[in-house]
Amino acid sequence: MDIRINDVLEMKKPHPCGSKQFLVLRSGMDFRLHCVGCGREFMIPRSKAEKNIKKVLRKETESGDTTDV
Repeated sequence: MDIRINDVLEMKKPHPCGSKQFLVLRSGMDFRLHCVGCGREFMIPRSKAEKNIKKVLRKETESGDTTDV
């Protein structure tokens, strides 16, 4: 799965604060995510995160278009 820095991930399960959207700060073997709702940052293994992703929202592509992936 192609996840990049600054993508917003919409997950199947919400964070304890109630938000389902997370900003990607770091990607690799694990992700560093920032909760859009409460601002908490945490690390999660890539395998666990990829199972729970519902939608990837990209703000901009190389051509400047906004897309949903």
